[in-house]
Amino acid sequence: MAQINILVYVSSVEQALKVVRLCEKEYLPVVANSFEEVPPLLKNYDCWVAIIDSGSAGYDRWKDIISPDCSVIILGREEAEVYRSLLTWPADHHLEYVLETESQPLEPVLGQILKIAIHHSRIKREWAQLQQTVALNSASAREVFKEIAEIKRLINENYLRELERRISLEARYVWSQRERWKIENIVRKIYSANDVSSLLGVVPDIKDLLQAQGLTIYLIEESETLGKHLKPIIWDDTFITHPETFKYVARLEAPDFAAAVARHGQEVNISDLTYDKRFSLRYQHNLKAPLKSILAVPITYEEQVIGVIELYNKYFMDSPLPEGFSREDQQILRGLSEHIGIAMTKLNLIQYDALTGLLRAEPFFDRILQKVNSMSKRKIEEGAFAMVMGDVDWFKHYNDRNGHEAGNRLLQELALILKQSVRENDLICRYGGEEFLFFLGGVTTLEEACQLTERIRNNIEDHYFPYEEFQPRNNLTMSFGVTIFPRKKIEDDGQLTREDLKHLVHECDLALAEAKGKETWRLPPSEAQTRPATKNTVVAYSRDWERENHLRPTVTYQEKLFREKRHFQRHYTSTIMMYRDDGQLRVCKTINLSLGGAKVLSERPLPTSRIMDVILILGKKAHPLKGEVVYSEKASPDSGTFYAGLKFKELSGDDFQVLENYFKEVQKETFN
Repeated sequence: MAQINILVYVSSVEQALKVVRLCEKEYLPVVANSFEEVPPLLKNYDCWVAIIDSGSAGYDRWKDIISPDCSVIILGREEAEVYRSLLTWPADHHLEYVLETESQPLEPVLGQILKIAIHHSRIKREWAQLQQTVALNSASAREVFKEIAEIKRLINENYLRELERRISLEARYVWSQRERWKIENIVRKIYSANDVSSLLGVVPDIKDLLQAQGLTIYLIEESETLGKHLKPIIWDDTFITHPETFKYVARLEAPDFAAAVARHGQEVNISDLTYDKRFSLRYQHNLKAPLKSILAVPITYEEQVIGVIELYNKYFMDSPLPEGFSREDQQILRGLSEHIGIAMTKLNLIQYDALTGLLRAEPFFDRILQKVNSMSKRKIEEGAFAMVMGDVDWFKHYNDRNGHEAGNRLLQELALILKQSVRENDLICRYGGEEFLFFLGGVTTLEEACQLTERIRNNIEDHYFPYEEFQPRNNLTMSFGVTIFPRKKIEDDGQLTREDLKHLVHECDLALAEAKGKETWRLPPSEAQTRPATKNTVVAYSRDWERENHLRPTVTYQEKLFREKRHFQRHYTSTIMMYRDDGQLRVCKTINLSLGGAKVLSERPLPTSRIMDVILILGKKAHPLKGEVVYSEKASPDSGTFYAGLKFKELSGDDFQVLENYFKEVQKETFN
């Protein structure tokens, strides 16, 4: 630890000797024999405390040479003179005094007061050092720390006057240090976030800092149906993934806490909700715990409200506090909300879906209109464009079995595969919970649009997703509805409109409904009931139906264009496969199986171009076979897993029978 310097300027030689003997036990006394010696001494020595004779302690003499972090102790024998000197000093200097009388020796009292003064100087110096090391990127962060400094000043204001309150001050100082560290950590996470998931990773930290039971973050959206409204990207700590968002949405003109904050840009901090008309049904029925207190502040960017952040139920020791959130909580959340607003704007959450990072619906349509209409003005012949709607098959089953967190992770991984499956100039958005819309530009025919969509469908079918083996067909797949908008219509009507896009989405929806095997008003009940629920298919909307009044407005694309590339039917079943490599028995698992071979997922590449012995676990039995690995490649450039294609070799009649029996059992389990 560095040496602590104590400036001593006392006129009485006797007092000066007493002070020096006391100080030099633990500290380094720096003695000034005249006032002219004081400035150079303070310049050369970093003094923590100045011990000054009361006759020379007026602030006017010291204001230009002594720093605020140097505590001052005034010595004197005349009480009135000491008090006059004290009153000349401003409040930002820590002052103490010691009266020396015949009945009260100088040394014991001065020793105790000196420790307090040094402790206070240490607090000020540590705080100044911490302020210098923290480099925040906005004025709002500095405002947060100013508020914390003000809280500390208020806490410390009366402490140093009374010796018995030292323990209380120490405890509060430790608390403020801990809170300061938490705030710094949250701000760092906010500014280091490079995607939505990492940004929203601060939710538990904010809850812990402000001791809240729940947290919601909204963004302001606008639609023709609801007008301007608040849509949560996090509701009570949970991502909103399903399409039933109407339960959580609040119109801006509604009597509602969050809507009032967004509408007026003013904060809400309430602990008594009994007669408040803004206590809407959303809060009464959809929160995990009954609402006792609420703190809500606007999220702003460049003085414009872009969202709202809400905290629910202030608690302490697992019990709600009746008084709710404090003014300090409100100030801290206000500062953090400004940082969140900056980060949200940086990540462009106004344009992109929070969970998947894909475009949201309204910006998706805006970009299509801009792209198509600008091309139309320049008379560029780009053929036509297609609209595609895709939906995850049996997503509810996946969510119910594996939980909503697994469902969220699935949608995030699915979004990556979809982005990799479309072309650079195509657009994709998350339209609903598990529904996606695609804009495929520069296509000339419906058949070409279906070919591009089939590639997307294949990529999803061939990718391994966690827990897909527990899906109804032992695989995670998507169904698609496709429609095409001829460029000639744009040339005839002028520019493409939002109504045109809505009509295209409606056509996609009809085609998707048939792909999913759903009965719609466009399909007669008798026909819909006789058609199987195929799923995992591409269905195109045919305008020939509208012209010729056929009963069926759609055509399944695979029926017209595609046939199974393998000679045998694939069965999407995940089972254990073992093989020998480098003298060791290794384990992997299949993604799908047929009588001709298997697709395999492994943690290392399988040896290619040679016959190898494998063991398949079929049900409860192990069956040995021979196979040749025809390819083995990484699942993706950043993945640590590999896909391999295995072709069975030298199958006997018994081998065929064992496999066929196993496939029959798999099909029974799938459709029962």
